[in-house]
Amino acid sequence: MESEKKPPAVSDVGAWAMNVISSVGIIMANKQLMSSSGYAFSFATTLTGFHFAVTALVGMVSSATGLSASKHVPFWELLWFSIVANMSITGMNLSLMLNSVGFYQISKLSMIPVVCVMEWILHSKRYSKEVKMAVVVVVIGVGVCTVTDVKVNAKGFLCACVAVLSTSLQQISIGSLQKKYSIGSFELLSKTAPIQAGSLLVFGPVVDYYLAGKLILDYKFSTGVIVSTYFSLTQLDSLHLSTL
Repeated sequence: MESEKKPPAVSDVGAWAMNVISSVGIIMANKQLMSSSGYAFSFATTLTGFHFAVTALVGMVSSATGLSASKHVPFWELLWFSIVANMSITGMNLSLMLNSVGFYQISKLSMIPVVCVMEWILHSKRYSKEVKMAVVVVVIGVGVCTVTDVKVNAKGFLCACVAVLSTSLQQISIGSLQKKYSIGSFELLSKTAPIQAGSLLVFGPVVDYYLAGKLILDYKFSTGVIVSTYFSLTQLDSLHLSTL
């Protein structure tokens, strides 16, 4: 008897659930790993390099097994995107390390109005009155939470601003490259991940030294740190697989 195909709705729900669980798991694992009340692993840039190394590995396995196709994208465009993406995820990790989880999530929410403004400036995109009103509500909410969050500090706020601006630009660049080369988001990520992983693992320890004042080689790795790092990387792996 021919086996029944799984309904698309069931597959979609499973992918959404995996995406949500993985996203939350990454945030909680990274916060425990990097916060001063946790394991104080203050090497966010190097950690980002490890994340992209896992992404590159998943991309190569996916391509080798035929789960994803491969289309040509000029190297210079991949390099530009990689620089923006590196700034984005490094800024997000630093923001998570220096700020509370609440402010970190609120700063991510502020990307909505920033993306709208950038698309209006760069692509002259117009929005309906309903969308504008929704964006205004988001801006007011972000402003109230920022003012009332007593754990916000100057360095953390600056990192959050860099993260929001670079992530917003990254989102716009993803859309432009996907439309220009008819390429999927995971395929694009697979092409840029090796560049990002290599650059961050080489320059990450130097950047972390100037930011944290400590060398990663001087850090004492405990079992808890290794477990948290492993959990963070495996959750990222699940997040990428949920996009296939």
